Amino acid sequence: MLNKLTEYGNSDNYPFHMPGHKRQITDFQNPYKIDITEIEGFDNLHHPQGIIKEAQERAAALYGSKECYFLVNGSTCGLLAAISAATKKGDKVLVARNCHKAVYHGIYLRELDPVYVYPVPTSYGIQGHIDPSDVKEAFEKNPDIKMVIITSPTYEGVISDVKSIADYVHEQGAVLIVDEAHGAHLGLEEEDPEIFMCGMPENAIDLGADAVIMSIHKTLPSFTQTALLHLCSDRISKERVEQFLDIYETSSPSYVLMAGMDQCIKLLEQQKKELFQAYYKRLEQFKYQTDKLKHLHVLSIGDFEEEQAFHYDETKIVILSGAKSLTGSGLQKLLRTKFRLELEMAAGNYALAMTSIMDTEEGLSRLAQALNEIDSQISEEIPENFEISEENIYRKNEKKMDLWEALDAPKRKIPLEEAKGAVSGDYIYLYPPGIPLIVPGEIVSEKLISDLITCINSGLCVEGLKEQNQISIVDQF
Repeated sequence: MLNKLTEYGNSDNYPFHMPGHKRQITDFQNPYKIDITEIEGFDNLHHPQGIIKEAQERAAALYGSKECYFLVNGSTCGLLAAISAATKKGDKVLVARNCHKAVYHGIYLRELDPVYVYPVPTSYGIQGHIDPSDVKEAFEKNPDIKMVIITSPTYEGVISDVKSIADYVHEQGAVLIVDEAHGAHLGLEEEDPEIFMCGMPENAIDLGADAVIMSIHKTLPSFTQTALLHLCSDRISKERVEQFLDIYETSSPSYVLMAGMDQCIKLLEQQKKELFQAYYKRLEQFKYQTDKLKHLHVLSIGDFEEEQAFHYDETKIVILSGAKSLTGSGLQKLLRTKFRLELEMAAGNYALAMTSIMDTEEGLSRLAQALNEIDSQISEEIPENFEISEENIYRKNEKKMDLWEALDAPKRKIPLEEAKGAVSGDYIYLYPPGIPLIVPGEIVSEKLISDLITCINSGLCVEGLKEQNQISIVDQF
């Protein structure tokens, strides 16, 4: 493994994928020299009183939260801790259906009763925002909801109206948790009227969420699996959060990862203005270089209707293909094999390039040149408005059992094609992004079977199916 990683690191393959350091940090210590345990003078993550406490306080000050916790088990353990701290077993909760699988694991562990709110579909085959009116409707039907959790921004950069949602949720006496794993860079930039991105959205901390979880490794220069859990109000107990972090986070936290997190925070404290200004100028140049594409298209906020996306994070480079001859996965493969550009992910008709403050002018220029070359070689006629009407595969499924009840029930495996009417015994999702197409306890529909077969035949990564495309179903049904 080390040889392969070293070979990739030394190659000219450019990383338009996580982590956000983009292999650009060169002044970090040999990790083996600083890989220690909780020895005298080096504090303890689960009871910080010294250097770790000071580091977490710096992170809280940078983002403006009441409390900040270092997470070395990724955003996953932060989501589990926040959900568990904010609920009692059996509570009814409102969950955005496009939440990461870790949220569903939290539902299982706390035996919660989820009500789902679905993202607004867009014309581009990606999920839009969570409409505040849908949140209100869910509360009118379920006034006993205790907690709401949404993802904003999404993997592709769509941002919901967190402030409106937070205000309404608090009026109802509930709490709001925001999975902002893909938005650790939001709210850090300085206003600069000369830069087209100076209107970037605020982060969920400033918009009224009670707990916010950020993966700093996704869009900032930090090691993989490093994240932050912010508490932003007193509506979620600090003591309960710490109780559950003690359960879900490793008892042997890596000092290498924590040191990397602290270095990231210090870098932002000292240089965020210069770093973000230079970053946005590089992105502005990339947008200019790709402005004349005819068959490919780089998504921007102007492509969404008002009811589809409250805001959009244009640091995410979502490349749409309007050509039937070039799918998202085909585009990703072409960029990898011919141009040595490694993207983050691909879906049916688009591919996603992740960027960060550490991306170089040379890297973004290479991507722009590659897209222009690919675009010039496509001969298909593309509709003038470039909208791609792609049926939404994330749809409501009929519920037969509670999620946690189905996961614990006896199961058997049957061929996917024979599963119509059965009760799913497992999650099935595309990875990335990890959004369930069906969760345990829901009934398998004919349309779901058709969608899954289409995804498999398109070369997308479908997780949750067993060998030979078998599906796990609840045995008693």
